[in-house]
Amino acid sequence: MEPNFQTSFIPKKPMVEEHVRAPRPIGLLTIISIFILFTVLLASGALYFYKGIMTRNIEGMKANLHLAEQRFEPSKITELQKLDKRLGAANQVLSKHIAITPIFQALQAVTMKSVSFTNFSYDFGEGANSKINIKMSGVTLGYSNLALQSDLFAKNKNFINPVFSNLTLNDKGNVAFDLNFSVDPSFVDYKTMLLTENQDNGNPQIPQPGT
Repeated sequence: MEPNFQTSFIPKKPMVEEHVRAPRPIGLLTIISIFILFTVLLASGALYFYKGIMTRNIEGMKANLHLAEQRFEPSKITELQKLDKRLGAANQVLSKHIAITPIFQALQAVTMKSVSFTNFSYDFGEGANSKINIKMSGVTLGYSNLALQSDLFAKNKNFINPVFSNLTLNDKGNVAFDLNFSVDPSFVDYKTMLLTENQDNGNPQIPQPGT
């Protein structure tokens, strides 16, 4: 008797239909985002390295500056700074100092022998560059001498607007008068006078702070 073999063509495992998914395309927004991300990362790295380089450079410059200060002796520098301040203060005082000597010298050069002055005073005008006003009184032998004296004053460039006034005869028959004029501040500047005298005497100029 032949054995019976039962053959079944039905698969024991259920057949599952496999679906192949196609790759999804990368969008433009994603590409831009990735590009921005890499750019930010590169910039951050570059800034980090740049900061480190600058820090090292600053430290190096500080060390060089400290070395230079030690070479130039800080105590000597401090002493020179104090000296410069003193010279600056002295120069400021000197620039405001007035010397009346140039006015007397100019008066001596233009005053006639027949004229004598009995009174002299001056006052400063308002403002830094204001003219200096001079008031004088004097006597002369006659009106003709006074006219000549007036011409000499008018020709002198250092005397500004000389005016003779209050002409009177005194008990000796001489003409008494008042004289008013002004001079430029530079004409009576003490520092300018010293420089001029040094140049005339062949001496070197006075050193000025900062030169």
